[in-house]
Amino acid sequence: MTNATLLAKYYESYLNTEIAFTKDIIKTIGMDPRQVFLKSSEGQWACIINSMSFSLARVIIGTKGTAYEKLASPNPPAGLNLKLSFYKQDGQQLGIFLSCKVKEIVPYMNSKDLVIVTLAYTQRPPEDLIEKIGRLLEANDNALRRKEDRIPINAESCRKLGIPKEECIAIIQNVPRRCILRDISFGGAKIVILGMAKFLMGKDVQLSLEFDDPHEVIQLKGTIASTSEVQGRKDMVVAGVVYDEATLSLSYKIHINNYLTSSRKADLNPQADAQGSDGSSDANFAI
Repeated sequence: MTNATLLAKYYESYLNTEIAFTKDIIKTIGMDPRQVFLKSSEGQWACIINSMSFSLARVIIGTKGTAYEKLASPNPPAGLNLKLSFYKQDGQQLGIFLSCKVKEIVPYMNSKDLVIVTLAYTQRPPEDLIEKIGRLLEANDNALRRKEDRIPINAESCRKLGIPKEECIAIIQNVPRRCILRDISFGGAKIVILGMAKFLMGKDVQLSLEFDDPHEVIQLKGTIASTSEVQGRKDMVVAGVVYDEATLSLSYKIHINNYLTSSRKADLNPQADAQGSDGSSDANFAI
């Protein structure tokens, strides 16, 4: 699929899907929330981005400023644009301008001092924005539809996922423990870890997974839902971790989605799940 085809798919599939700008979303897409402005022929005014789709945006402004005076007037300023800024990998900023017009102004949560301004786009959003938001929305969709698609961890999949090494850290009962990734998915992971199955089963766990491009360490909270011994190693366990979906970061979903959407179906093992067991392993690592 070409990039143009992918962008067209995102635009058509998510035209009216609105996302609220939480801290997780702002961090994941690299937005600078301090650099959001409304610009027109009559000036520039800072505002707070509240939510957005590919057809409209909602921003918050104060009722005592010039922005409200201008936008709420019977003749709002011409040439209105919403300016957004995003960090690029080299640390520089990318400015994106959305040509728009005022559609509606309503109080923000019954406040007398703040209002939400709904801005309808007058042109299709720039491709950079469609790609950023589209990837996020697709990852959220696939996190539900393809929750159990397993990615076996090996040298090739690590390279494609941007995982520098198969080893990771599992924190169990506040104790960091080294382990080896066996596979991962939207819904969970399998790890090989030193320990006894009966003492690990049902325990809360936090996996620390390192990713490159961009470099980050993602914390994944979950529960050990299955255990089995490693053949020939009574002191090792294959533990199936099921993630806590409520705390699963968008960045992790995007890493998994990028792999699943770019890999052949044959590379996946959708039959296995985080609650399954697998007693075979030749895992070797020093503790």
